[in-house]
Amino acid sequence: MIKIKNLFKSFQGKEILRGINLEVNQGEVMVIMGPSGCGKSTILRHLNGLLRPDQGEVYINGEEVTSLNEEKLNLLRRNIGMVFQNAALFDSLTVRDNVAFGLKYHTSLTLEEQEEVVQEKLALVGLSGKENLLPAELSGGMQKRVSLARAIALNPQIILYDEPTSGLDPVMSHVIDQLILKMRRELGVTSLVVTHDMTSAFRIADRMAMLQQGQVLQIGTPEEIQKSTIPMVQQFIHGEIAGQL
Repeated sequence: MIKIKNLFKSFQGKEILRGINLEVNQGEVMVIMGPSGCGKSTILRHLNGLLRPDQGEVYINGEEVTSLNEEKLNLLRRNIGMVFQNAALFDSLTVRDNVAFGLKYHTSLTLEEQEEVVQEKLALVGLSGKENLLPAELSGGMQKRVSLARAIALNPQIILYDEPTSGLDPVMSHVIDQLILKMRRELGVTSLVVTHDMTSAFRIADRMAMLQQGQVLQIGTPEEIQKSTIPMVQQFIHGEIAGQL
């Protein structure tokens, strides 16, 4: 479903991605982890065409993304949902209008048909009856769930999650994790999850990719990562500090 080949990206002369190679299978939950600044979120922004690489290729369902024009990119983006770290809801819009935003601008559905989709997706994330609330009236966890409902409104094949449990308490983090698995189970979506939350990562991942300084250090199942012989991997997943402060 997703294939990244030899991806390089620099900002203002600083290399962020240094030859990333990664494949994600259809229906898989792939977790990308690593320290801040290692390029995790930058990878996500290459997948939906928000960034163009300095070098390398990105394939979505066999189609090379980096060579697409804006019109074809917009068609591609309809198949890719995005759940942002801060939910990124429109503050002035109700939950209903946030979820229906993509339906309004990218489909020819009637208002009645849009409402059916909104109700269906809100029910899927456990927020039935919340459609008239504003984002400011929601908890952080509920905002994340609205963001997820919006991401799946167009029935994407892929969902990208950027720190989905950031800022949430352990109980709500578990709820979000279960929703990620539910999206895979009930909708068959392929998921790419960027996270620092190791509890969450090991709970949801089919496979995990550890990044370090813009390169893939190791890819494996949660069990393989737990047994890694690479010191940097062990230090990261156990929250250990190398050397003395």
